[in-house]
Amino acid sequence: MIRLLYFMVFTISLVSSCKTTQKTKIDMSDIKVNMLQPPVAKVVPYAHKKHGDVRIDNYYWMKLSDEQKNAEKPTPRTLAVVDHLKAENVYTSSMTAHLNGFQEKLYNEIVGRIKQTDISVPYFKNEYYYIRRFEEGKEYPIYARKKENLESEEIMMLDVNKLAEGFDYYAVGGISVSPHNKTLAYGVDTLSRRIYTVKFKNLETGELLPDEIENTTGSIVWANDNKTVYYTQKDQTLRAYKIFRHVLGTPQKDDVEIYHEKDETFSSYVYKSKSQKYIIIGSFATVSAEFRYLAADNPEGEFQVFQKRERGHEHSISHFGDHWYIVTNKDGAQNFKVMKTSTDQTSKENWKEFIDHREQVFISGIEIFKDFLVVNERIDGITKIRVAPWDRISEGHHIDFGVDSYMAYTTTNPEFDSEQVRVYFSSLTTPGTTYDYNMKSRTLELKKQQEVVGDFDANDYESERLTIKARDGALVPVSIVYKKGFQKDGTQPLLLYAYGSYGNSMDPYFSSVRLSLLDRGFAFAIAHTRGGQELGRQWYNSGKLLNKKNTFYDFIDVGKYFLENNYTSKDNMFCMGGSAGGLLIGAVINMNPELWKGAIAAVPFVDVITTMLDETIPLTTGEYDEWGNPNEKEFYDYIKTYSPYDNVGAKAYPNLLVTTGYHDSQVQYWEPAKWVAKLRELKTDNNLLLLHTEMEAGHGGKSGRFQRYRETALEYAFLLDLAGRAEMEN
Repeated sequence: MIRLLYFMVFTISLVSSCKTTQKTKIDMSDIKVNMLQPPVAKVVPYAHKKHGDVRIDNYYWMKLSDEQKNAEKPTPRTLAVVDHLKAENVYTSSMTAHLNGFQEKLYNEIVGRIKQTDISVPYFKNEYYYIRRFEEGKEYPIYARKKENLESEEIMMLDVNKLAEGFDYYAVGGISVSPHNKTLAYGVDTLSRRIYTVKFKNLETGELLPDEIENTTGSIVWANDNKTVYYTQKDQTLRAYKIFRHVLGTPQKDDVEIYHEKDETFSSYVYKSKSQKYIIIGSFATVSAEFRYLAADNPEGEFQVFQKRERGHEHSISHFGDHWYIVTNKDGAQNFKVMKTSTDQTSKENWKEFIDHREQVFISGIEIFKDFLVVNERIDGITKIRVAPWDRISEGHHIDFGVDSYMAYTTTNPEFDSEQVRVYFSSLTTPGTTYDYNMKSRTLELKKQQEVVGDFDANDYESERLTIKARDGALVPVSIVYKKGFQKDGTQPLLLYAYGSYGNSMDPYFSSVRLSLLDRGFAFAIAHTRGGQELGRQWYNSGKLLNKKNTFYDFIDVGKYFLENNYTSKDNMFCMGGSAGGLLIGAVINMNPELWKGAIAAVPFVDVITTMLDETIPLTTGEYDEWGNPNEKEFYDYIKTYSPYDNVGAKAYPNLLVTTGYHDSQVQYWEPAKWVAKLRELKTDNNLLLLHTEMEAGHGGKSGRFQRYRETALEYAFLLDLAGRAEMEN
C-alpha cells in the first residue's frame, strides 16, 4: 500500500496508547551555532551486518524511539539529536535569511489565492445534506448539516477551530453519523502520527458522550442498532491489525476483539457496504486481499469469510440487491475485471464474469446505483468514467469532458436511488471542478469550481502531454504546464516532479499554489514513471521490486529529453519529490547529479535497507512486496545498488533542500537527518545543502488550512532564488 498516503516506511516504535504518548514541545530559543557554518554531526560508527556484508553507518545514533523522544527527563543522546536538528534549522534559516521578505510575499500570495469563506458541495445522505465550510481567517473546517433541503436551518455538528485551540497540531478524521442521525463519531489526532482517539457527540443535546476509543485509525462503522460500532486498532509498529466491537456506554476495556490480523504483511480495516446491509472487514497486503462480512442488523453475529486469501489475488467487493460485485485480477486479469455472485455463494468458484478483462483498460473501482453501474477506468494513462445501465452493461459510455488530458473520478455518492453521479474533474490548467452527471440525459451540471482569488485566467496557461522514450524503449507519459509565452530556448527554469511507487498514479491536476512558479517563468512537469499505475498494472509491476531502478531511469531520461529539446538547461533544471518520491530524488542525484541545478526532497525515504530490515518499524513487513525483503540476499544486493543513503559518494551534488517532521510516522526524521549528515561529510561541491525539520509536525506537515504553506513558501523561494528569479522581486 501507499505510505502516503501510508506512502512511506514508518521508522520508530510507538507506544500503543495516545493518552500516554505526549508530544514533546521543542524550544528553539536555546540553540547557539555559527549560523553561517553548516552543522557537523558527530561520527559514531555503527556496523550493520547482513549476508556477510558490512555497512558502516556513522549516524545511526540519530535514531530515537518514541519513549526516548517523549521521556520526561531526556537522555544525553536525545538532547544531542534535538540539538543537531535545531542547529540544522538555524543554519537553514540563516542561509535563507536574505529571502525572508520574499518568502513572506510568496506565502501571502499563495494564501491570498484561497477563498477565505468557502463551502463544500453539499451531499445528501439519510434525510440530511452534509456540508463542510471555512470561515475567513480560520485554519480549520466547520462541519454542519441541513435537514431534507438546503433552505433549512444549518445545524452545527463540529467546529474544529474551537476544538483545536491550545494545540500545535490538530486533525479530525472519520466523521460518521449514526443511522438514526442522533450521534456523531469522529477521530482526533493531536500528535501528527495518524493515531486517533475516537469521540462521540450527541447531536440533539450537543454534549460529548463519555466514550473515548484510543489508538485507532480514526474511523468507526455503525451497526444498524445505533449503539454498536466497529473500529480498527494499531500495533506498536502502527500496523492496523485488530478489529474491535464497542457498545456505546461501556468502557473500552470491555470491547470485544472481532478479528486479529496475525500476518504481519497484512493490514486490516472495517467499512459498511453502500447498501448499508453489511459490515465488512478487509485485510490487504501489496498483492493480496481478503474480506469478511456480517449483516449490519446482527452486530453480535459471526463474520463470514468471503473468499480465502491467495497470494497474488487482489480484489474488492460491493453489494447490490441479491449479488456481490467483485473487481478482481483473478485468472490473469492484471488490469482487473468485474465479476458477480449471489449473496449466499461468495467463494470464487461461484463467480460469474460480468465485465471482461481488457489489456488496454485498467479498472480501478466501481460505483453502484439502482439503475446504473459506474466504472472508474484508466486508458492510455488518462482517467475515464464509464456509465452503463444494468440491463445493457456492454452499451456503456464515457463521460465527455471536452478535453484530452485531465483527471476525473467519482466522489461522494452515498445514495443508491439516484440518476446523478457526482464526479471531480481537473487538469493542469483547470481548477478542481465538481459536477453532477445525469446518467440518463448524459448532461453535466456544474456544482462548484475551485475559485482562485485574484486575476487568474486559465487561458493564460498552456499544457502539453508528451511521450518520451526511456533508455530501454519504454514510452513514458509526461504532463507539463507553463504560462503562455514560455520560451523553449533553454533560458527558462523547469521543475520536474514524480512519485513512482505503490502503483500511485500522479495525474495532471491543477494547483493554485503552483501559479507562484508558473507566473515567474517556471514550467512544471510530471513524469508518469514506472512504479505508478498510469498505464495499467504492468506499468506498476515494471517499476517495483527488482525493476525499481526503472523508476529512476525514466525520471532521468525525461530530464535529459527536456535538456536536449531546449525546454530548459542544466542551469535551470530542478527536480522534486516527496516521501517515496523523495527516494527517487535521492537516487537520481546520486546517479546523475550533474543534470540538476537544484533539488527538493520532502520527507524522503532514503535509508531503504536499514528500514526494511527493521521489523519493529511501522509498515516494514507490509512493504516487502513493494521493495523486496532484504533478509533475502537477492533483494538486499539490489536495494543496496540504489538506496540513496548507501550510495552517497565523494562527488559534486546539486543544491539541495530537505524537509522532514520530528513526529513523522511514515518516514522518520532520522532518515533525512542522517542522509544530510552523510552528504555534508562526502560531497565535494560548495552548493547549498539545507535541512528543515518541523519540530511539531509529522509526515503531512502542519495542520490547519494555511500554515502548511509556510514550508511551500520556503521551497519556492529556494527554487526561485537558484533560478535567479527571486532577485527580480526586489
